[in-house]
Amino acid sequence: MKNTRKAAISDLPQLAELFDQYRIFYHKTSDIPAATSFLQERLENKDSEIFVAEENGELTGFVQLYPIFSSTRMQRYWLLNDLYVNETHRGKGFSKELIEESKEHCRTSKACGILLETGKSNDIGNQLYPACGFELYDSVNFYEWSNS
Repeated sequence: MKNTRKAAISDLPQLAELFDQYRIFYHKTSDIPAATSFLQERLENKDSEIFVAEENGELTGFVQLYPIFSSTRMQRYWLLNDLYVNETHRGKGFSKELIEESKEHCRTSKACGILLETGKSNDIGNQLYPACGFELYDSVNFYEWSNS
């Protein structure tokens, strides 16, 4: 049974709670008002695509995709930047449904693919993504420059 759909502004209260849990998971300080504002901006400005999973009217997880582009392919890519399922709803297939929703969005938007990164120590993610058809792209080095 499909339990995913595109997020709406009316989802903000529950979505912000999930987003806050996601940020806490990544060792950030809880800040629901800022989470609400951040997500509202993304939705209103159409900066990203957010899909939610729900069960019995309760949001259980979300995925957020950001558009990027491949110059060599001359097409859009989607960056799967955020994927989170509330810990009480894990193991029920919500992550896989959200990934499938993301893949369908990729197809319908005629993008060339979905990119993501996850930590080497993220055992669950490093099992989940290959199980959903993602291939480890180890032929490049990933570098980051941070503006302090």
